[in-house]
Amino acid sequence: SYTIDMGPMGPGWKESPQPFACSIEDPTKQTKFKGIKTYISYRVTPSHTGRPVYRRYKHFDWLYNHLLHKFTVISVPHLPEKQATGRFEEDFIEKRKRRLILWMNHMTSHPVLSQYKGFEHFLMCADDKQWKLGKRRAEKDEMVGAHFMLTLQIPNEHQDLQDVEERIDSFKSFAKKMDDSVMQLTHVASELVRKHLGGFRKEFQRLGNAFQSISQAFMLDPPHGS
Repeated sequence: SYTIDMGPMGPGWKESPQPFACSIEDPTKQTKFKGIKTYISYRVTPSHTGRPVYRRYKHFDWLYNHLLHKFTVISVPHLPEKQATGRFEEDFIEKRKRRLILWMNHMTSHPVLSQYKGFEHFLMCADDKQWKLGKRRAEKDEMVGAHFMLTLQIPNEHQDLQDVEERIDSFKSFAKKMDDSVMQLTHVASELVRKHLGGFRKEFQRLGNAFQSISQAFMLDPPHGS
């Protein structure tokens, strides 16, 4: 079960009784099936156990999709995007690792996600057979989607219905505005990138050539006495 406490700013998730962090290090290229399959594994080490486990991107992807299915009322951040080519280039591997670290930092700091049994299984299970069994148990969990609400322990304080409805309406307006604004920002930023790669690039080159021409003019007039 998951507890909601009533604080000075209103209801909120009860903080985790055992906060922890988790490192992601040492991305290593590995093979299986006699070299037919190649992949990158990451050493994942939770601070509260100190015992590392090794996870591939597909394991992170399974966890992410399972969390979306389990916690429909909680915002789960996206994983770094997949890439069909260049997966083993050093720059791509390092960039993906940094983004996985940011994702993991959010997960371990969230009072609900960090306590989820499926997440604990991801962080602690080092045996392949037990890993598969734990995955099946998580996938058979019936308290998903709307049923997740049945696992909540709510505050005993009386709630004014009108106040609750106003808060919900306000949050709905915020969520829609935020979603629309982020989409607009993404579109504008993409257009700006496209222009800088196209027409703007030529304009900056022309500007650079003009400054270079001025520098060449000054070279024709050396300082007096030199």
